Amino acid sequence: MEVGDLGTRNKGCLVMSTLSAELLFLILQFFDEEGYKETSHKLQCESGLYFDMKYFEEMVLEGRWDEAEKYLSGFTKVDDNKYSTKIYFEMRKQKFLEALDSKEHARALGILMKDLKVFSAGYEELFKEMTRLLTFNDIREHDLLSTYGNTESERSILITELKKFIEANPIFHGKLKFPSIRRQRLRRLLNQSLNWQHIHCADPRPDPDIKSLFEDHVCKPCSSLLFSQSTDNHSLVMSAPTSSTCRHSSPSTITDSERRHFGALTNPATAVEVIGDPDNVSNRTTFKTSDEVTSTITHLDQSYRLGLTIANDLPKNVVQILNEISPPVSMDFHPIWHTILLVGTQIGHIGLWDVSSGGNLFSRNFQVLDFEACSEAFKAALVKDSLVSVNAILWSPDGSLFGAAFSKHIVQLYLCRGGNDISQQLEIEAHDGSVNDLAFSAPHHKLLVITCGDDKTVKVWDAITGNKCYTFEGHTAPVFSVCPHTKEHVNFIFSTSVDGKIKAWLYDTLGARVDYDAPGFGYTKMVYSAGTQRLFSCGTGKDGKSYLVEWDESEGYVKRTYKGLKKHCLSSLHFDTTKNRFLAAGDDHIVKFWDMDNVELWTTTKAGGDLPENPCIRFNKEGSLLAVSANENKIKILATNYGVCLQKSESRSVGAPRVVSGIGTEKKNGDMRDLEDVKFNHLGEANIKPKSWNFFEINRPFQCQSLQLPAHMKANKIVRLTYINAGNAILALASNAIHLLWKWPKYHNLSSQATTRVSPYLWQPRSNLQLMTNDLVGTKADESVSCFALSKNDSYLVSASGGMISLFNIFSFKSMMTIMPPPPVTTCLALHPQDNNIVAVGMDSSCIVIYNVRANKVESKLVGHSKRVTGLAFSDIMNVLVSADVGNQIIVWDANEWGKKREGYLQFHCEKMSEAPSDIHIQFHQDQIHFLTVLEKHLAIYEVTELRCIKQWFPGVSSVISHATFSCDGQMVYASFVDGTLAIFDALNLDLRCRISASAYLPLITSLNVYPLVIAAHPQKPTQFAVGLTDGRVYVLEPLETGGRWDMLPFVGEESAKERLIKDDLN
Repeated sequence: MEVGDLGTRNKGCLVMSTLSAELLFLILQFFDEEGYKETSHKLQCESGLYFDMKYFEEMVLEGRWDEAEKYLSGFTKVDDNKYSTKIYFEMRKQKFLEALDSKEHARALGILMKDLKVFSAGYEELFKEMTRLLTFNDIREHDLLSTYGNTESERSILITELKKFIEANPIFHGKLKFPSIRRQRLRRLLNQSLNWQHIHCADPRPDPDIKSLFEDHVCKPCSSLLFSQSTDNHSLVMSAPTSSTCRHSSPSTITDSERRHFGALTNPATAVEVIGDPDNVSNRTTFKTSDEVTSTITHLDQSYRLGLTIANDLPKNVVQILNEISPPVSMDFHPIWHTILLVGTQIGHIGLWDVSSGGNLFSRNFQVLDFEACSEAFKAALVKDSLVSVNAILWSPDGSLFGAAFSKHIVQLYLCRGGNDISQQLEIEAHDGSVNDLAFSAPHHKLLVITCGDDKTVKVWDAITGNKCYTFEGHTAPVFSVCPHTKEHVNFIFSTSVDGKIKAWLYDTLGARVDYDAPGFGYTKMVYSAGTQRLFSCGTGKDGKSYLVEWDESEGYVKRTYKGLKKHCLSSLHFDTTKNRFLAAGDDHIVKFWDMDNVELWTTTKAGGDLPENPCIRFNKEGSLLAVSANENKIKILATNYGVCLQKSESRSVGAPRVVSGIGTEKKNGDMRDLEDVKFNHLGEANIKPKSWNFFEINRPFQCQSLQLPAHMKANKIVRLTYINAGNAILALASNAIHLLWKWPKYHNLSSQATTRVSPYLWQPRSNLQLMTNDLVGTKADESVSCFALSKNDSYLVSASGGMISLFNIFSFKSMMTIMPPPPVTTCLALHPQDNNIVAVGMDSSCIVIYNVRANKVESKLVGHSKRVTGLAFSDIMNVLVSADVGNQIIVWDANEWGKKREGYLQFHCEKMSEAPSDIHIQFHQDQIHFLTVLEKHLAIYEVTELRCIKQWFPGVSSVISHATFSCDGQMVYASFVDGTLAIFDALNLDLRCRISASAYLPLITSLNVYPLVIAAHPQKPTQFAVGLTDGRVYVLEPLETGGRWDMLPFVGEESAKERLIKDDLN
């Protein structure tokens, strides 16, 4: 039988849109989670969208042949192609043989004439042999069936063969793997829709009465103001911010499981589930994070219009022109300092530019470090032709190194300490001939350099020692590019050769794992998007046509091919991605842009004209700047409106930024901007004593912006402090067990975000004039141990002050329940990030209790510490709980099974470190892999997989740390000291960047005993933080300029700052 034309089949899955298909997948997931298995299988069959191989296998093994055929018929017919024919034939043959083996000859005859006769055409002899079997008493008497076993074994053999046929059948392509979807995703979308309707009610009520999904929700008018004393009619959770410059803040929405728990504590029939999805529309906005759209569902028809707005903010304005000494061929922006550009040129020249000022920071022509040590082949090639070009240039993930691949044999690595302090680190004779590409990778936290070349190999090198780790052979043509990546903890490398072959390698010696063909069978380069979730390639085929495509990396096929490239291109194209939403390519003397989800060309820019045919292009990490090569050795810098502000703000800093190694700001994979940020040991061990780095010192009130929040007469010292996740309010817990909530008014503050320019008000609902107050039975207020944890949607608070744990409703200030009376005393709390029903409770008895508030029971009791537990933190990505005690012991627990995974002790590389017990505060970095530990005499950053200390810092003898926290973008660490000083460190290396004296924000009449006890970072503004004082006051601090940065202020040495201060006093 001939293979059927798949395109002519009228299957719903072939004509439905992508969104419709995804909706069906969500419905299938819902049916499966709710236990509607039969309904789910019917929908799979009717839609033809997903073939459940496990379900099919069960039917075959149980001999439910009719059901199996009926299910199969929803996807393919007998005569669709040879694979389909074979599948049906083998199933019916087995059914026929089983009937004969059980002596049911009449049934076997019916199967032969009804089911198997359809295969007789062209196979007459086979059909005759099967007919002859009816005359045998035992089918094993036939020569071909002499080894026929029992029914179970034969079915097992059959299903193995059927699986092979199904997997090879093109009809089942893309239908055998169910997409990875977060659990209960459909419920989340429904809850978001309800929330969207609720916030657009004319008079939204705090406890809306929603009884049906069949009609749109509208709150009935409320006759009295039971919700707020202010004129702001929006609840805390509904005050979604409208703008932010921080792209990496923590999620501010409540999880599905969290809402199920807390909703059950009120009235589940009437509670609105304000459930957000961290993945919903964060990729559709320019500078907004997922926090800013937690209450928003963009209509499907609106997403394209929203994208048009974003397109208007693509970098199109020429703001700077740089002049190189030869044509640029490769460029890369620094991963941390977004205005620092690295350039490699046609004559082997390397340049480092500050695009904000247009200044050249470093310039070097090609030279060999040790010519005598080079191979004879390299020497001969250099003598024959002395011209050497840079083929690729790239920063390491933390920006401390950069590498250059040259057109003759050599790769060079440079160490960048900041400014023009750049030295050559390594020189590797990597390949025989041209080195065509290089990339950095960090599997298992070890920095590697990956190269490829004309010798048809891919090689992996240790970036510290230069030793070769792996050589991958298998390409039959020069290798053009490499693209490392990590997915689900599997590290691998894509490589492409000039004959259009794409191979994938693991870090072992077992050879290539996959082998694909690039479109056009020619030059191509592969890149992962900024979010590391989508794979793209761009290249030129043998026919001269250019291809820009997106791949399905799992299945190895092209998902979409983008239109608009010049049909015949004489050289390779440069392309790049940005914001996990846009593609750009230099083609036909212009720069072209595409939306990743739309194959049509979106927009173009000439960048002022005078571009080569295929200009080299490169985005900075934020997508706010775009470098484009131009004729006459020029580089044009294009900027968005934000990029213009960034360029101006960074141009005001004195000198070039100092680049150091440490924990990065984002977890990335792929190219330089897509690698896991790690600290590499070639830049030295952790600090073992304080260093006198240059920093900016603030001593006067006019040097920064500060705001004292309205005080409350009953408040004692502030012992816990946090911003609500929406960013428009601050919550504090005082030592006398009362909670204070300050909220910023929206009518004076258009974004309603916390700011030093507008004073907030102490907020509480009119329906409850009592403050939220913890249980203090049996404890003294000044001696109580206080802790709290806020739910992701800012609706509920779990808190304790030495007595029972209380659960409060933030909207009503009502105590909903109290649990776990002492002893033992609760010392710290943490809510499970995936299910806020689950609370981890640290105790002074050295144990940790995992409590399910919804079920009102203890889920588990974790035993392993020997002293009082003082720190708890969950990692959502690693799915672990980290705990610490006053004995400096750290334990990592599995957050599902609650078993101990690893344990260790804090590592103090300092002889003067006190051994006195000290409470330990723990907070995870936004990458969810590294965490900050805070003691009175110690700041340190650890990674959770091996509990290895990455960096640490020790204050002077007389200085005592009271608290510290990461900024929301993970680039800074804010710390407070008992002498009133505030310090700002860069999180990369724990270098002091700014120090704020108490005189800059506290009144002169302040008592010496008043100092900041706790510090909290704004969840969306990376430069804003708040401090809670021992006298009950709270201050908010920001840099002087809107959008300014603490670490971008002019750096001034400690001595010169003091001299200037003395001069000011004398004047």
